[in-house]
Amino acid sequence: QICGDPRHSNCSFVSRRLNDLSKHNPLWKSLCSKHWLLTEKERLQSGESWFSLFKQYYKDLGRYIQYYPVLKKAWEQLKSFLQQRCPRMIASLKEGATEVELNDIEAQIGCRLPEDYRCSYRIHNGQKLVIPGLMGSMSLSNHYRSEVLLDVETAAGGFQQRKGMRRCLPLTFCFHTGLSQYMALEPAEGRRMFESFYPCPDQTSQDPSSVDMFITGSCFLEWFTTYVHNVVSGEFPIIRDQIFRYVHDKSCVATTGDITVSVSTCFLPELSSAHPPHFFFTYRIRIEMSSSALPEAACQLDSRYWKITTSDGNVEEVQGPGVVGEFPVMTPGKVHEYASCTTFSTPSEYMEGHYTFHRLANKEEVFQVAIPRFHMVCPPFRQVVPSVRHAPQPEVQFMPRGIKCKKTKMIYN
Repeated sequence: QICGDPRHSNCSFVSRRLNDLSKHNPLWKSLCSKHWLLTEKERLQSGESWFSLFKQYYKDLGRYIQYYPVLKKAWEQLKSFLQQRCPRMIASLKEGATEVELNDIEAQIGCRLPEDYRCSYRIHNGQKLVIPGLMGSMSLSNHYRSEVLLDVETAAGGFQQRKGMRRCLPLTFCFHTGLSQYMALEPAEGRRMFESFYPCPDQTSQDPSSVDMFITGSCFLEWFTTYVHNVVSGEFPIIRDQIFRYVHDKSCVATTGDITVSVSTCFLPELSSAHPPHFFFTYRIRIEMSSSALPEAACQLDSRYWKITTSDGNVEEVQGPGVVGEFPVMTPGKVHEYASCTTFSTPSEYMEGHYTFHRLANKEEVFQVAIPRFHMVCPPFRQVVPSVRHAPQPEVQFMPRGIKCKKTKMIYN
C-alpha cells in the first residue's frame, strides 16, 4: 500500500509473519531449557515470554553459553544432594558474583580468569569460610582436613606471584592444614594453562622455587563437575554431615560365608611428597554380616593379615591382633567400619589379606574372612628439576596455617 505498490503490502505481511515465527514460544522454550535450564514455573513467575527470557539471560550470561548449562546442572544437583544429606552446607554457599566484580578481580591480579571459572562463580561465589568445607573432608586419629571452596575475593588475596608458584590462584583452603588446591592462570614454570593441582614443596632442595605438583584437573570445568559427580553418585561417603573423599572401587568387595568386606581409599597430598618419595594413603574398611545369617553364626574378630605389594615389586607381610585396637563382635545385620593408613615410597601399590574370626558359640571354630585386593594410586604428579637438593623447603601458604600433624607411623590395621 506504500506508494500505491501492492507488492509492499506483501513484503509487510511476510515481515510480520517472519517476526511472529521468530518469537514462536515453543522454539524459545526449547532454547531456554537447553541453554539456561529454565522451567515453565520460572517463566510464569517472571511474567515474561520465553523469547524475552532468552534475551535477558543471553545479555547477562551469553559469553558463558557453552559452560552455563553444564555448571548450572552440576550446582543444582549438588545443592539438591546437600539439602538431603548435608543441609548445613547449603547455608554456607554464597550468591553469585557479578560481571563487574569478576572484572575487578582480573584487574586486581593482572591476569585473566578462565571462562568456565567465571561462569561457575556467576552461579555461586564459592562458600563462606566455615567448616565443613564444600570440597571434601578427611579425618584420622590425629589429623583432620576440610577444604572450603574459596570465594573469588579471598582467592584473589592468595594469588601467587612468587617464583615457583607464579600466576597461581587458590581454589580451596583448609584451616587445619593450610592445604590449598591451586589453578594455574598461565603456562608458567612447567604448569599447563588452567590445570588444578596441590603444590608439593620439594623437601630435599635448597631452591625455594622447587615446588612439585599433584595434578587434580585439566581445567576448572573438569575439576568441579568430576567432584560433583562423585558426591551425588554416592562415590564419596557422607560421615557426620561431611563429604569424605574416599574412593570405592566396586570390585573391592569380598564375601566369605555370611561376612562381606569392602574397601575404599584416599590419597592425602598434605602428608605426601615427591621429593623425597613419600606417598600417604588412608583406607576405610567396612565389615558386614548378612541380616539373614543364623544367630549361631555370631563371631568375633581375632587378628588380621596383610600382604602389601608395591609398584616396584617389593612384598611385605604384616599380621597382628584385632583392628585399630578393637576386636569387633559380628552378629546378623551388624556393620563395623574403621579407618587406617599407610605410606609408601612408590606412587602405587596394592594390599590384600584376611581376618581371622572365631565363633562365639564355639571358640574352637576358627575361620578366615578374605579382604579383597585394593589399589592405592596417587594422582599424576609433575616434578621440578632443581639445581640443588639438600635442605627442606618452606611450605606453600597464603593464609595463617593451622596445626599440622606429624607423619603417622604405619601399623597396617
